[in-house]
Amino acid sequence: MRAERQVVFWMSVALLLVLLIGLLKDILLPFVAGMVIAYFLNPLASTLERIGFSRLWASILILVVAIAAFATVLIFVVPLMAAQAQQLAEALPDEAMRLQGVVDAWAREHLGSRYTNFEAGMNGLAKSISDNWGGIASWLASSIWDQSRALINLVSLILVTPLVVFYMLLDWDPMIEKINGWLPRAHAPAIRRLAGDVNDAVSAFIRGQGTVCLILGTFYAAGLTATGLKYGLLVGIMTGILTFIPFVGWALGIITATTLAVIQFWPDIMPIAMVVGVFLAGQAFDAGFLSPNIVGSKIGLHPVWLIFALFVFSYLFGFVGVLVAVPVAAAIGVLVRFALRVYLNSSLYFDGATASANAPGNEARTRRDTPPA
Repeated sequence: MRAERQVVFWMSVALLLVLLIGLLKDILLPFVAGMVIAYFLNPLASTLERIGFSRLWASILILVVAIAAFATVLIFVVPLMAAQAQQLAEALPDEAMRLQGVVDAWAREHLGSRYTNFEAGMNGLAKSISDNWGGIASWLASSIWDQSRALINLVSLILVTPLVVFYMLLDWDPMIEKINGWLPRAHAPAIRRLAGDVNDAVSAFIRGQGTVCLILGTFYAAGLTATGLKYGLLVGIMTGILTFIPFVGWALGIITATTLAVIQFWPDIMPIAMVVGVFLAGQAFDAGFLSPNIVGSKIGLHPVWLIFALFVFSYLFGFVGVLVAVPVAAAIGVLVRFALRVYLNSSLYFDGATASANAPGNEARTRRDTPPA
């Protein structure tokens, strides 16, 4: 009964936590973002402590450098990305018509007698896009307008998040000690071991994959810009960010960049091949060096499970869900593996086989099937 009460208690705590996140998701973003950033930066604070800094000055130094880096990106990179995004949005109908012309010329040359049916289908598709483009633009505008709290959320993110990061960095070790003191004494070693497994998986993904995203985003942005692609900076940085989702970011990036390259450069094959080459080189660099050496093998998160968790939590809790999806997915994965180990070493797993082997009809069969010593 005691074990049953503990299960009910912890399930109730988990359910209450989920309900609280659902109720408070509109105001949680700066706090959750601050905790994620502090978790990311905590090893750096510990390193500064080891070389002689106090925890206070280590936290201040890290916060100042982080704010300076963020301000640099905000001043120099974000305006360029915003300008390219605006140019792409304005040019999208014309670019779509140009792409249709490229595809039409290729089809006219290669499809022969089947070209007439292909042309009719392409014209119908182009007309549908043209007729609905105004509605799509209006829907986007109304969606942006409906997010009346977006500015408030942005201001709170900018003002509150640095404070959360600072105090979390400053009080990280005492906080962990306090939580450790709250653990049930009988189960504290097992909980610490599970928490260590979760920490290994989360740190490998958030710190490791975050570093990989930063490197690949810089690589793709520089490489695509060097090829002369119009929107290379925007596509490259967005590809780097989306690399957080395994394979999805790279696939969307190469499809988008290749399409834009065909529109811009066709019939010149060389620049298009260079754009594709940037993505192939990036994928090889990631698979052969970055992920094995930075992320490592401790992640323990299957890509399909991670994608599923990101979709579910973003649907339930918005952007806050995206931030908590990886830690929760890692925790669930660790708990499932732990439960499976317990089950495979329990009587529930072995009793059935023992009972079956000892059944009257199976004893003789067991003796016949057993090889002589």
